[in-house]
Amino acid sequence: MQERENFGSRLGFLLVSAGCAIGIGNVWKFPFITGQYGGGIFVLFYLIFLVIMGMPVLSMELAVGRASRKSAVLGYQALEPAGSWWHIHGYFCMAGCYLLMMYYTTVSGWMLDYFWKFLTGQFAGAVSGDDIAAVFTGMLGNPVEMTVFMAITVVLGFLVVGGGVQKGLERVTKGMMIGLILLILVLVVHSLTLPGAGEGLKFYLMPSLTRAEEAGGIGQVITAAMNQAFFTLSLGVAAMEIFGSYMSREHTLAGEALSICGLDTFVAICAGLIIFPACFSYGVRPDQGPALIFITLPNVFLHMAGGRLWGTLFFLFMTFASFSTVTAVFENLTAGCMDNLHWSRSKSVAVNMIVMLAASLPCVFGYNIWSGFHTPGGRDILDLEDFVVSSLLLPGGSLVFLLFCTSRKGWGFENYRKEANTGKGLKISAWLLPYFRFVLPVLILIILITGLI
Repeated sequence: MQERENFGSRLGFLLVSAGCAIGIGNVWKFPFITGQYGGGIFVLFYLIFLVIMGMPVLSMELAVGRASRKSAVLGYQALEPAGSWWHIHGYFCMAGCYLLMMYYTTVSGWMLDYFWKFLTGQFAGAVSGDDIAAVFTGMLGNPVEMTVFMAITVVLGFLVVGGGVQKGLERVTKGMMIGLILLILVLVVHSLTLPGAGEGLKFYLMPSLTRAEEAGGIGQVITAAMNQAFFTLSLGVAAMEIFGSYMSREHTLAGEALSICGLDTFVAICAGLIIFPACFSYGVRPDQGPALIFITLPNVFLHMAGGRLWGTLFFLFMTFASFSTVTAVFENLTAGCMDNLHWSRSKSVAVNMIVMLAASLPCVFGYNIWSGFHTPGGRDILDLEDFVVSSLLLPGGSLVFLLFCTSRKGWGFENYRKEANTGKGLKISAWLLPYFRFVLPVLILIILITGLI
């Protein structure tokens, strides 16, 4: 039997795991959701729910992986009581990772496309907001352009994974994450020096109940913050569980979860520090939804000194952030095939590359060739795929991991706590059991129900 691969260092584990969490949820969704839900008041609740909800479930996914040394399906089978069926959720996890990548690769391709457009000066003739909007709609309407950048993302992602955990995933992600952090710092410093940046910081960092009421009420803000705390960590589909199976037992899982959440939050907060001062400096509303990244911000960059350079650096940062998630989830798909089908890494990579290239096409075509397709609720293909993952599989899967790690009919709280507390660092206390068993499931159910509504 093939020996289980491992990370070469703790830094490698933390950067790869954080890279999985750091992605579209941080650099695209977090800023526009923050803008829509009142700025600082949303950020406050987001940080609270990240600690009281995200961290515990993250530690549970890592615990299942580290205790079993296997991917999702076999991980459950190794730990579940004889005759139980928890491992069925492992198949839903695999399906969720495939479905997530079916649209994530397209959006990651958008980031790469815009990086290329700024780098090569293709926005030079775009002088008005309408011109810039036309660039975005032109990209969406061009199936060849979208397919090319999606395919580049898929092929490069699997080439990285093909090198193995240490020589491929860990080595590339380390370099990419270091580059991402350096880019963030440069962009933040530049944004904070823009005239009028103070108003953007006030909106972003100062909680305001008045803005919460304008955003639909404090209840709406709290619910949105709970959803974002789960979405940003990619919890519930075993995207993190696989990295637990590669990690050492030198450090406790609560401590490692805190470090991952810290890196993830650092990038999300910095994305806001880049975007909101720039928006307020140029008199642009920060609550314009997904268009904020692809229409509003290019308009801002093109009207500032050295805008082509700043736009290039920003979308390089966006590309790094989204690509780190792509490679991490591709590793999950590859490891799942290696564990369950006993394929070699090279065969798993080759087959999954072909599958993902084909499976990503519906999302690409949903904006052009199949643009007439909409569900009864008005969702296009990307929205439908995102709804199934974000509203069903992530909260639903997180609830399964939680019940498995706290229920007597599952792995059980003491087994989970023993694994989580192995090593140096922050420990899980026994007194948290009532919170994990009775309060946390209710909070996750709220996310699940509100997502369905």
